[in-house]
This record gives sequence, C-alpha cells and structure tokens, in this order.
Amino acid sequence: MTCWTDTHCHLDAPEFDADRATVVERARAAGVSRLVLPAVEVANFDAVRSLAQVHDAVYALGIHPLYVERAADADLERLRDALQARRGDPRLVAVGEIGLDHFVTGLDRARQERFYLAQLTLAREAGLPVILHVRRSADALLKGLRRVAVLGGIAHAFNGSEVQAEQFVALGFKLGFGGAMTHERALQIRRLAATLPETALVLETDAPDIPPQWLYRNAAQRGDGPQARNEPAELPRIAATLAALRGWTLQHTAELTSANARQALPGLPV
Repeated sequence: MTCWTDTHCHLDAPEFDADRATVVERARAAGVSRLVLPAVEVANFDAVRSLAQVHDAVYALGIHPLYVERAADADLERLRDALQARRGDPRLVAVGEIGLDHFVTGLDRARQERFYLAQLTLAREAGLPVILHVRRSADALLKGLRRVAVLGGIAHAFNGSEVQAEQFVALGFKLGFGGAMTHERALQIRRLAATLPETALVLETDAPDIPPQWLYRNAAQRGDGPQARNEPAELPRIAATLAALRGWTLQHTAELTSANARQALPGLPV
C-alpha cells in the first residue's frame, strides 16, 4: 500500500472538534500513515502532544508568529521547560510552528523577530529541527538562520523564489508543498515544484487550511456557505499534482517525499 506523510496538519484545530477521530480514520484509509502536528502557542502544547499519542502521530512545540503578540514574554521560558520535560518523548520531532509573517499588516515585526530568534536558540539547545512559517518573509528567515544555526527542518507552505529555495536547501531544509500547488494559477509554486531538486520536496496539507483547488470557494461562493475544510485525507490527491508536474508515479512520489520528510525530521518513524 502507498504510504504518505503529511508534514503539517493542525489536527487540534476547532474545525475538527466534531469528528476528529473520523478525520484520522479517513486519512489512514487514504494511506496517510504519518501526521506531523505543530503547535502554535503554549496553550495548545498539551493538546498536540495528547493527540499525537491518541492517534499515533508526532508533534512539534513552538509559538507561531501570528500568536506572538498575545503571548507573554515568559512563554519562551515555558517553551524551554516543555522541550526539556519532553526531551525523551519519541513523538516530539521539532520546534514549530515558528517563523515570521510579513503578509498580515499591523503586526509587530520586532516582536516576531525576537520570538523567532529565541526559538531558533531553543531548538539548537534541544537538538531539534524547526518547522518554519514562511509568508513574504523568506529573506528575513534566512538571515535569522545564518545567525542561529539549527539542524535544518521544513520551510512550510513555501512560496518564495528559486534563489531563496536554494538557500533554504543549502541550510538543510526541505520545502513544504500542499494545496496551493493544485491551483492552476499558482504558476510560481508549480514551477518550483516541477524544477527544484527532488530531494528538497515534502508534502503537507496544513489542514484545515490551504484548501486544494477542488475544495476552494471564492468570495462570492463563500457567501452561500463556509470554505470547504481541508483534511489530511486530501494528501494523496494533492500529491497527484506533484506527480503530474514531475512525471512521477504516485508510488515514487510517496516514497521520495516520505524519505525527504524523515531527513528533515529524523524523529519520524520509518
């Protein structure tokens, strides 16, 4: 059976509260055998850890850039404590989701950067890779990585330039591709997916977010109802887009991207 790795899934999101176990069952039935559950703030550290245990998944602990303004300064120390307390937990595979968001207006970029650099330092202390939030912030993220070297990781939902992609790869990172790649108008993302070295690519859903093209509803359509929810069971169909762009079989795509994920996150089970 083809086995897939979803390197980014927010299974703890409230969108899954009504049917979380069924969502996981659908994922398993679709061949998605590995789920990576990143935290976004201290308040959901216990949730992602518990869900990883219940659903045989793995998790990451970190403070997302969109959450740093409501985070207390002491939350960085709480993250350090949590990483130390879970140091022997085989399900803890990364520090994340951390990073910088330069897309949303009105955010305190200086505070984002302070939390980002501090969390890179914590990841280095813990000997863990990182899962990075990259939104119009690739150059600033790369600058931070050159200041605070870490054990690589994943640049989630990558949408930068080819030069930026090469720089992340040179620093030991894989690049996450998901639902955005399925949109025919996403020319830059699709070009990168088609041309980057095959060893640089991992797959993700970012469920319940970043819906693939077949689930996407434009603004007018959303007036008649909510956006269709993305979930990890969509990963094989998302992967079919990558396979078509590269001229690969689905089996090769699954094996390659899962192997890349294990390189990025060595704690992932084989």
